[in-house]
Amino acid sequence: MVSTDLNSCANCPVHNMGNLKKLGIDMGSFDYVVALAGNPNTGKSTVFNYLTGLRQHTGNWPGKTVTRAEGGFAYDDKKFKLVDLPGTYSLLSTSTDEEVARDFILFGQPDVTVIVVDATRVERNLNLVLQILEITDRAVLCLNLMDEARRNGIKVDDRVLAKELGIPVVPVSARQGEGMNELLSMIEEVATGKYVCKPYRLKSKSPKLNIAIEKLSREIELEFPGLPNLHWVALRLLEGDQSIIDAIRSGDLGNLKKDVILSNATIEG
Repeated sequence: MVSTDLNSCANCPVHNMGNLKKLGIDMGSFDYVVALAGNPNTGKSTVFNYLTGLRQHTGNWPGKTVTRAEGGFAYDDKKFKLVDLPGTYSLLSTSTDEEVARDFILFGQPDVTVIVVDATRVERNLNLVLQILEITDRAVLCLNLMDEARRNGIKVDDRVLAKELGIPVVPVSARQGEGMNELLSMIEEVATGKYVCKPYRLKSKSPKLNIAIEKLSREIELEFPGLPNLHWVALRLLEGDQSIIDAIRSGDLGNLKKDVILSNATIEG
């Protein structure tokens, strides 16, 4: 485990910014689960530490060697559990990091997925953003490192980006605390349903493909009742995702959701 130091953060001017209360690992019960996703080096850990007051509290995912970080915060009289997923460029499961991030969003169904994006490299980050929007209706894009973007003369129209993606986009500089209150407010609005996302999704123009997806989804549902995101699982099968194929053949697909629930139980501790 990595040691934590809440006392040094407690005296920071922004420690109790707005209605934020940093709970560290002392979460107890919680009202909502928030997943924190993003490419490596986007400042994801800075966002996590800022909201929880931690300096990373790590542990292992059940059956995995990949570490996770978890902590909690309270905002507007509600408690949130924040799960920092491994930094990854894709959810296509070519590595353990990608598999862990994908399975948590896909089967854990967090109340909100905050996607942290580097404002100086938005286009490079959009691949992961679009993949996440394929499997969740509840997401917030955290446009981090705005201070660096300004220094480099880079301008990002967050309103146009939000309109195109169909989810809230919040510009922040997590290191300075800039925009974090707005981020918290939007997390709360999406979690409680005050803000309804309409995420952009790629649409297939092939009737045959759509029919195949629907047919396969029904077959998966019969074999694994209650499995979420059947459409996405069916599409990954048709695209030849070997990890999903293996999980279907072995029957482990149904256990993936249980593994995520076990992860949550471990986090509650």
